[in-house]
Amino acid sequence: MRKNLVLVIVAVGLFAVSPSLSAHHGSASFATTEITLKGKVTEWLWANPHCFLKIDAMDETGKVRNWNLEMGNPTDMQARGFARRTFKPGDEVTVTLQPVTSGASVGRIRTVVLPDGTKL
Repeated sequence: MRKNLVLVIVAVGLFAVSPSLSAHHGSASFATTEITLKGKVTEWLWANPHCFLKIDAMDETGKVRNWNLEMGNPTDMQARGFARRTFKPGDEVTVTLQPVTSGASVGRIRTVVLPDGTKL
């Protein structure tokens, strides 16, 4: 009987915690549309839990904005062809991304075309 009670408590605890764990990886803040930007790399952060590519790209008004673009974790990104040294400051890249709905210069990368034409 005691063993069953422990199992019930553990199961209830897992169900109570699971919604908050899955909320971290939601996509509600990202638009369903994609945009493509051409710009220069300012920084490449190869770190857990997410890698970030920062680029300077011109917006539709002609103003240069620094974009902070999120990617997956290093292990997943390496499986997709990315590496710690994929980008260096000054590299010209073309990025297709899902921007955030707030209009901030933040987004989630879908594809990147490197200076040599390689598409990741």
